[in-house]
Amino acid sequence: MPHYRAEGDIPRKRHTVHRVTGDVVFEELIGADGFSGASSLLYHRCSPSAVVGIDAIDADPAAFQPNHPVRPLHLRTGMLDTDDSVDCVTGRRVLLGNADIELAHVRGSGRSALYRNVIGDELIYVQSGSATLETSFGSLAVGTGDYVLVPMSAVHRWAVTTPSIELLVISGSRHITIPSRYLSSEGQLLEGAPFSERDQRGPVFGPPAGNVEGEGVDVLVRTRHGMSRHVHATHPFDVIGWDGCLYPWALNIGDFEPVVGRIHQPPSVHQTFAGNGFVVCSFVPRLLDFDPSAVKVPYHHANVDTDEVLFYSAGDFVSRAGSGIGVGSISVHPAGFVHGPQPGSFERSIEADRTGETAVMIDVFSPLGITAQGLQVADPEYAWSWSRQP
Repeated sequence: MPHYRAEGDIPRKRHTVHRVTGDVVFEELIGADGFSGASSLLYHRCSPSAVVGIDAIDADPAAFQPNHPVRPLHLRTGMLDTDDSVDCVTGRRVLLGNADIELAHVRGSGRSALYRNVIGDELIYVQSGSATLETSFGSLAVGTGDYVLVPMSAVHRWAVTTPSIELLVISGSRHITIPSRYLSSEGQLLEGAPFSERDQRGPVFGPPAGNVEGEGVDVLVRTRHGMSRHVHATHPFDVIGWDGCLYPWALNIGDFEPVVGRIHQPPSVHQTFAGNGFVVCSFVPRLLDFDPSAVKVPYHHANVDTDEVLFYSAGDFVSRAGSGIGVGSISVHPAGFVHGPQPGSFERSIEADRTGETAVMIDVFSPLGITAQGLQVADPEYAWSWSRQP
């Protein structure tokens, strides 16, 4: 988890009366795992519970079809029926998912609605463009290659600062964390971890955003039953200070330090995040295996326990040449399918000493379903790509 921070105007002791210009401020505790996990305490000028309207938003929940008969998939996000004028919350196109995770894609612009997800944390990968994530904790500038971790229940909105932004959205059913093997018993990132606290960027706290008086501040709330709209009496960004260890933060994939070896290393050395029922790994430019007899492309393997998803972000994917895979592609190699490099990949890799590709891998421990929109952009020829001659 991120380290402790204290920002703005907070009292010396928690849960004590605190006044600003004579008025008592209101505490809001955001905590993980009840009261037994990481938490932050925010101090609002006005009650964050004061709502003046609540209604349901009619929207069909994502419907996942089983991947049956079981087959590998190639989803071409460039073919999605999207409009850059949508925002980064309501414009998301859910492609894959199960009870533990949903994977969505969006190309958006402008400023989104205020939003909180109370199902689980969201991990968003910025494929291109830049934005400011505006939150109750402050503003976080993000751009191409950033992972952005937004804790569940944190009110936020996306303010796009380029003509548009492209995002891969990983929504968990609970919390998304740093793998425990990278952390000391006190929560510090260890020597040998693939990134450090210096690589983590938190929000910059500033003056309150938006109105702090009057009515009519809409916040979209995502629960397991669907989307609701809460109309708050005052703006949820009326925070004068906060402290704790639970807040949005960003890590650029380029700051992930890859592990290289004399012979090929397993995908687990690339792990970056851990979720409930899934892990997220980062493939970044690195030296290739340096034993004279090393096979430098991944060996064929069967995913016994997981469905393997790869989002191809940048570079030349040597092991996938001839498959149709390119930047923006999403491959799904499910449990029950033996997959490996495309024909000719080994021969092309013999003289190579490094790889320049960047990709995000999500290993999911229960079978993934696919939405109708995902099926619409699936390459019907992908399953046969290993049978083609290079």
